[in-house]
Amino acid sequence: MIELKTYNREQLQEFISSGDFLKYDFLPITRHRAESHIKNPKASDEQTLLILAFCEGKLAGYVGCFPDSFIIDGKEFSYAWLSTLYVSSEFRKKRIPKKLLKKVFEEYEDRIAITEFTKEAEALYTIMGVFEDVFPKDGKRYYFRTDAAKMIPEKKPGTKILTPLFQITDTAANSLIALKNGPLKKPDFKFEILDHIDTESSEFMSKFGSRRTADEINVFIKNPWVLEGKKEQKYLFSSYADAFKYFWVKVYDDNNVLTSCSLLLLRDGYLKIPYLFSESGLDYFTDFLNYFIVKNKIKALTSYQKELNEKLNLYKNFPKIYQRDFKREYLFHKQLLNDLPEGFDPKYQDGDGDCMMT
Repeated sequence: MIELKTYNREQLQEFISSGDFLKYDFLPITRHRAESHIKNPKASDEQTLLILAFCEGKLAGYVGCFPDSFIIDGKEFSYAWLSTLYVSSEFRKKRIPKKLLKKVFEEYEDRIAITEFTKEAEALYTIMGVFEDVFPKDGKRYYFRTDAAKMIPEKKPGTKILTPLFQITDTAANSLIALKNGPLKKPDFKFEILDHIDTESSEFMSKFGSRRTADEINVFIKNPWVLEGKKEQKYLFSSYADAFKYFWVKVYDDNNVLTSCSLLLLRDGYLKIPYLFSESGLDYFTDFLNYFIVKNKIKALTSYQKELNEKLNLYKNFPKIYQRDFKREYLFHKQLLNDLPEGFDPKYQDGDGDCMMT
């Protein structure tokens, strides 16, 4: 018999405070991810944040829920993202994933969205027959340094023994790339790099109608899903990285007028731009980004910022050695789409949903 147990804010806090979440063969959540869920400004006290599935008293799987909302005609419209879905291989013939999903649908009245899912998970969602692929985002990944020591063994595990050789190759290649980029020149215009969004930035952001406010983004900057340290072997999803850091960037023009604000996320040498707000063009921000990439020895940048990507494709000094197209898909439950106004466009940035936290 399958038993499902739900956790709202208070119950999840008790679950991690007691240490009960540590007693299973695998972790259903990490302490820091749980704390981030609990502090999510868009989560109400009653909403379910985590669901555990038990089979004969043994933990079999779990699903995580990340509440979010739209403001439509001045009213809040709540829904939730599926942030995790996992079932132990020991129980995968018991239809537990479908039971977990149906419970999520029940908890959120079918108002469910998903992104950044695996091919295996996508197959399950397709079989369910209740999701539609909507609002896709086209992006680019730009590569600046070689990373054969990491990428090749990941794709071909049998080559792991050759890692020292790949490291030597990377060192030689990246030394040549550094010479090609020439001496690093700091931009001659004003910019600031902060660890949070300040008042000036918040006022600047208010012009753009962001899906998240400055206060909301600051909550997640302070409560990340990923910490720096060794990987948690008992947890399948993102939990630790060698390096994980947010940067809040403010870029000014030659007259010291604020023209751009952006949140950058750097994880183990790979850069993302969860949020970008800009007016008067992106020339200054592009110059800053070029400097930031070289200074921090960025391996690759993934960007879904359409206007920025167009600018980067024309930027002569951009230090890319290769680029390829990326696409992000969003799955919305059909009922969620039916409940939204006709022709509604969420206008997501890269950091909307649960993407910003990993």
